[in-house]
Amino acid sequence: MRRGAGVVDAAVAVEELWRQESSRLLGALLRITRSVDQAEDLAQEALAQALDTWPRSGIPDNPAAWLMTAAKRRAIDHFRAGERQLRAYAVAAHGSAEAYEAEFDEALSDEHIRDDVLRLMFTCAHPALSEDSRTILTLRLVAGLSTREIARAYLTSEATVATRISRAKRRLADVAAALEQPVGAERDERLRSVRAAVYLLFNEGYSASAGTDWTRPELCREGVRLAAILAWMTPEDPESHGLLALVELQTSRLDARVDDKGQPVLLADQDRRRWDHQAISRGMGALTVAVHLGGQGQYVLQAAIAAEHARARSVEDTDWERIAGLYGRLARETGSVVVELNRAVALGKARGPAAALRLVDEIAAAPALASYHLLPSVRGDLLEQLGRHAEAAIEFRRAVGLATNEPERDLLLRRAQDRSPENGADRPRTDRDRQHSADR
Repeated sequence: MRRGAGVVDAAVAVEELWRQESSRLLGALLRITRSVDQAEDLAQEALAQALDTWPRSGIPDNPAAWLMTAAKRRAIDHFRAGERQLRAYAVAAHGSAEAYEAEFDEALSDEHIRDDVLRLMFTCAHPALSEDSRTILTLRLVAGLSTREIARAYLTSEATVATRISRAKRRLADVAAALEQPVGAERDERLRSVRAAVYLLFNEGYSASAGTDWTRPELCREGVRLAAILAWMTPEDPESHGLLALVELQTSRLDARVDDKGQPVLLADQDRRRWDHQAISRGMGALTVAVHLGGQGQYVLQAAIAAEHARARSVEDTDWERIAGLYGRLARETGSVVVELNRAVALGKARGPAAALRLVDEIAAAPALASYHLLPSVRGDLLEQLGRHAEAAIEFRRAVGLATNEPERDLLLRRAQDRSPENGADRPRTDRDRQHSADR
């Protein structure tokens, strides 16, 4: 034991441990109890025991093993006390208390970590749940986020998130969700859901959808961690490696995306010396694996686009023609008009603003872009490059009205005001002025 740990130190240690180990612990408990509710209850009891014990006894030398052992003891205590649900699951699955204890020891061994965590991920991605419920349950059980953290990500109340989690777990119980790993088409579908949940978590960190923060690095770090686990657990899956490559490459820019006041710094103005070159190296390695496995899906394509940015010394040095081509392939793969909007930005860099504006105007009426603030933002940027400054100002004001992230809204408002006729909208534009809000 590391003696002398105070209450604050112990609480921090427990929180960090929970973040790192909760998916392993819950996965093992789920295999033993056959119940998401029961597994989470037992894990929370072990966590509470650590919070109660460690400030007095010190942080153990192997905190993860301590937590695993505490969870095992709590489960066996419940079994011996005759807790009906747990006893029913245990007897049905194991036959006796002795077999139950033996199976518990086996479940907590290292050789089962991969299967147990993947099983937990697949359970959270059960087809009986809505996409929203899958993501929230993944954030709670796999990522180890608290109800408060999830509520902040969703810009809602803790009570609402707690209700959604409870409903999702009840739904799993109602359909008697099988805990074995799915096979064939169902496995592929659930794996897609797991990747989507990790991707949504990362994106909320990389470009916060609302609130006062431009980025939320803690969510990005969690996304990278989960993507790494997923790639490790599905080594044959190119899209999992593509997802890992994408989040590593995007994470490399985080420090350069905000200034010392937390305000947005767009791609054209970023100091590339601040990019994390170790993250770039890891991302490139994961992309190499994905390509070697024959990956051509959406995450591999997005990672390839991010890699082009990572290779370039500057915006001007970037191979925009190749990026536009990759976006074209991605648009065909996903059918997304948002991807087409990004392709327009790349076309503008490669072939000039007129070609880009034609594409933007072709897709502008798409319902999916009706409330998307980057549509008028990109259009405003292209109009400005064409010297149509008054029209550009109108587009930037439209973007302000649609944006929900405060730093981004402030940035767009400054652009609208700077381009207004009373502020000299016809003055020559510098390269700095020509940056666009789609540069992420």
